[in-house]
Amino acid sequence: MEKILKPMSGYLTLVICLGLFVASIYFFAMGVDSSITLVVLGFLTFILFCFFLKGLMIIQPNHSRVLNFFGKYVGTVKDNGLFFINPLYSSQRISLRSENLQGQTLKVNDKMGNPIEIAVVIVWKVGDTYKAAFDVERYSDFVKMQSEAAVRHLAMSFPYDNLEDDHAPITLREGGDKINAILEEELTERLSKAGIVIQEARISHLAYASEIAGAMLQRQQATAIVAARTKIVEGAVGMVDLALRKLSEENIVELDDEKKAAMVSNLMVVLCGEKAATPILNAGTLYN
Repeated sequence: MEKILKPMSGYLTLVICLGLFVASIYFFAMGVDSSITLVVLGFLTFILFCFFLKGLMIIQPNHSRVLNFFGKYVGTVKDNGLFFINPLYSSQRISLRSENLQGQTLKVNDKMGNPIEIAVVIVWKVGDTYKAAFDVERYSDFVKMQSEAAVRHLAMSFPYDNLEDDHAPITLREGGDKINAILEEELTERLSKAGIVIQEARISHLAYASEIAGAMLQRQQATAIVAARTKIVEGAVGMVDLALRKLSEENIVELDDEKKAAMVSNLMVVLCGEKAATPILNAGTLYN
């Protein structure tokens, strides 16, 4: 469990260290030729100078120090500035700044078994210094490995799109913020044991694997063409129905069933055709 320490300011200790250093030089200089006592005194003051100097600690903004006393966790210092601690404490520097992790592009199978390529960008920082220092070996390597595992699990849990699974509530391609939220939740769960806080996680690359990309592109194009043709036919049928009703309501021309069928056929060809219609002048009648 993380414990926050508030150590004493180190400026007074810094002044004491400077005084001890000057005193040791003075005693050495005065006793080198005259008195062994002054030399011993100079040696002792220099040892005190080194002892107090070891207790001085500078902590930069968004950094921390985890303190140990002969293998026992003492606490964590998160304040910034110059401090003095027990010189017998050992310390470990841990950065509290946010860091970016650009994951490598992974080739995995989605829920439907299709090979896809996926990569994510993760913004994280250390939230609990005790867990980061003692619960895992190297927390930065732990973040990389667990992030890769989370991305693989995410890709295998959802289909790439709804071409094969029409009833899929969420897909990787169209999930957007929902997929990112699911990824953040899983990363938070996996990395909480190392004291890591996930600030943001987003998919940065998503595509079919190269071996099936061409086939899937053709499939998507065919689906788009069918959908476009469906809309065109629906619109054409509505226009033909409107034309027949207008002709009938305004008594412009009387059409029997055969003439209506011919008119519907011509209108559908004109409205649904990809090329412009070529007008033909009929000099006879429909029956000759």
